[in-house]
Amino acid sequence: MKKTILSAFNLFLLVGIISFGMTSCKTKALTSQDFGEVEVTTHCAGSEFQSNSKAFRYSAIGESMDQMTAKRKAMSEARAGLAAAINTTVKGVTDNYVKSGNYNNKEELMNNYEGLTREVIDQQLGGTTVICEKTTMTKSGNYKYYVCIELGSNELLSSLNNRMTTDEMLKVDYNYEKFKKTFEEEMSKMGR
Repeated sequence: MKKTILSAFNLFLLVGIISFGMTSCKTKALTSQDFGEVEVTTHCAGSEFQSNSKAFRYSAIGESMDQMTAKRKAMSEARAGLAAAINTTVKGVTDNYVKSGNYNNKEELMNNYEGLTREVIDQQLGGTTVICEKTTMTKSGNYKYYVCIELGSNELLSSLNNRMTTDEMLKVDYNYEKFKKTFEEEMSKMGR
């Protein structure tokens, strides 16, 4: 009888060990944190803050121990990025516009357009609109400033038109409707 009780106890113990082992061996779902990764939220970013056919947009981040310095860094980066994006697009517009026309001295005309567009872009950057801004504080105590700025494509086109019609050399070969059509075609490449 002792042997039967001992065998029953051993069987009970064995079943307990096996069931404990089975429950403790479950695989847990791995997350990015298991690999040392943490998801980062980036404010003022995403599809609604990207350039499209209606406006040029650029997002930037600035970080500093001083809140105003973080803002200045972000705004400076945003303006530089916006200027580069506008410059690239307008260069494409002027290249296509000049190539499609019958102008005697295309090279000189291109140089004049490029110089004029740089001036206009520099002037227009002062008229940008902040469409998103957020300030956060990091664990280390630094301020982080997120910003997205935009410049409407119609405002840029209007400003370019005003400058081209006042420049004596460009006015001779300038056709607003043709330039506008080329500009709109280039803007439509950015999406809606």
